[in-house]
Amino acid sequence: MAKHEHKSCPRCQKPFECKVGDIGNCQCNGLSFTEEERSFIENRYSDCLCRQCLLELKNKSTLFQEKFPR
Repeated sequence: MAKHEHKSCPRCQKPFECKVGDIGNCQCNGLSFTEEERSFIENRYSDCLCRQCLLELKNKSTLFQEKFPR
């Protein structure tokens, strides 16, 4: 049986469902990141992010602003 987890996004705190047992249907499926993007996310967050936050971090200006806050 597929394992699904209800999580809270560590970036925005919104709830979402992680389908770690069914990655093909998970909300993060189909997103790809450069090595730099992946490294930044892994170093900054210790758990899965919601799809909206992942899409926002794909935006280079958002990633830059989070990397170098004022």
